[in-house]
Amino acid sequence: MDKAVIMIKAEDGDLRRTLSRLVSRQEFQVWESSGADELISSCQDRLPALILIASSQKGGQDGLQAVREIRSHQPEIPLILVTTLSSEELAIEALRVGVSDYLKMPFGAADLAASIKRNLPASRSSAATTPGVVRLNQVDEDKLITQSPAMGGMISFLKKAAAADCNVLITGETGTGKELVANLIHQYSPRAQNPLVIINCAAIPDTLLESELFGYEKGAFTGAFARKEGALRMADSGTLFFDEIGDMSLQAQAKVLRIMETREVCRVGGTRTVPFNVRFIAATNKDPEQLMKEDRFRSDLYFRFNVARIFLPPLRERKEDIVLLLEYFRQKLNRQFGKQVEGFTPEAVKALMDYSWPGNIWELRNRLEAAFIGAGREIALENFPEFFRRQLQEDQDLSQDERSRLIAVLFETKWNKTKAAQQLLWSRMTLYRKMEKYGIPPLLQEESRTTTPKPN
Repeated sequence: MDKAVIMIKAEDGDLRRTLSRLVSRQEFQVWESSGADELISSCQDRLPALILIASSQKGGQDGLQAVREIRSHQPEIPLILVTTLSSEELAIEALRVGVSDYLKMPFGAADLAASIKRNLPASRSSAATTPGVVRLNQVDEDKLITQSPAMGGMISFLKKAAAADCNVLITGETGTGKELVANLIHQYSPRAQNPLVIINCAAIPDTLLESELFGYEKGAFTGAFARKEGALRMADSGTLFFDEIGDMSLQAQAKVLRIMETREVCRVGGTRTVPFNVRFIAATNKDPEQLMKEDRFRSDLYFRFNVARIFLPPLRERKEDIVLLLEYFRQKLNRQFGKQVEGFTPEAVKALMDYSWPGNIWELRNRLEAAFIGAGREIALENFPEFFRRQLQEDQDLSQDERSRLIAVLFETKWNKTKAAQQLLWSRMTLYRKMEKYGIPPLLQEESRTTTPKPN
């Protein structure tokens, strides 16, 4: 099969050659172009599988203009925009004009490979599989989609933990992708060819936990008409994932601790122990340290799992991923509903970017699915359910209150970031994120100083 063609458009020759070298390493055929007209003319002879557009202007406007020109002739080709900065305004405009993905310079070869893999049609992709794209339980097609620096560091650590074959504890709010990450750990571990078995701790009562974990012999209890293997034996040589282990009772925790120590299992109603070899992964949406303080989680079990710790930040702290997720779900829901929704109105994108997403990625996906029911060419705010539009407005009102409070505390503490963070019960990083989110400019700091009376 011929190599997939990647077209690179960049006015800056050095940048164009750098990108060309990075793409060539991934075994693609590379075409180069210095202008949009030349690129469009080349597309008339043979369509590239993907176009990479590099902006040489700080605001990215030359890149966006090139996207507009290309989209007017080729509406379906995936476009990746490379820029020198990443901002909410640029993200909204990029999504509106039809960019499939965008990368902020500088970035590494792995970042570029992951972006190409996400957007290149699967039938033409020759790039190696990367940790950014995984299948969940070999059924769900959802992907771990991110360009957040925090998530990039997490994926790097995740690969090391996966190779180490150690126990892992995953923490994060509901809907952040903990099960997806557990699958990723399994897929990039030495056990990838063996089973991944999931135990939903919140859904299994204590009375059934033993039979689910250990299995049972025929006649062990009423209804046991045949021998059944438990999760531990089913996951032998593979991975056993305890989802939402923070909801497990203390009695059940004691049983799990014992099997982790002995590495032997005896079926309910049986007399012979059988050894097993599994890797343990656990996830919880609760704070395990707080659970231990409240005597709701065993410290010895916590230390068993907490060999490698992975935290998934909520979507409100990785807003740069919202645009990628909107585009990904737009394409997926188009296939699901048989529609041709081309994008989102600027008002809808801004409202979705400003929303705090308490349900994280799952909430985003569900709200978009509801909007698709009545959507036309574009998704507008009125396509979302009325209750969600109220939530968007209420969330915006709360944000305005928080902004006013933040400014007041900054003036009160004479712009001392440490004192302001302490007074607001935030970390300094949270304070800086909030200042950036609400667009609190440095000029306010100067104003604060000039309006403070000097001592005589």
